[in-house]
Amino acid sequence: QVQLVESGGGLVQPGGSLRLSCAASGSRFSINAMAWARQAPGKERELVAAITSGGSTNYADSVKGRFTISRDNAKNTVYLQMNSLKFEDTAIYYCAADPKFGFVRSTYGSWGQGTQVTVSS
Repeated sequence: QVQLVESGGGLVQPGGSLRLSCAASGSRFSINAMAWARQAPGKERELVAAITSGGSTNYADSVKGRFTISRDNAKNTVYLQMNSLKFEDTAIYYCAADPKFGFVRSTYGSWGQGTQVTVSS
């Protein structure tokens, strides 16, 4: 059983930055792929970034060049550095993990509880 605990959300002004963290417990196999997804009010949950244990990454077009996903395998932790934040980045951000790597939400079988990110002036 994989447990994922997100942290680092908060309120930030447009153009600002935040760094999210997700600490995972479970076997290395079960967290081979880790990802960040977000869900804004009234919208479906969407993947924004994913990374394998080897460091291969994938990003949604809406965040390319602004968000960076990284991971520390020794700490079983994945990060999401978010720069140049926009109003439309406001959402609950979720951490996800799975043995398989993919950029489809249904790929991921384990999810955290989420952390709120609000971009507001």
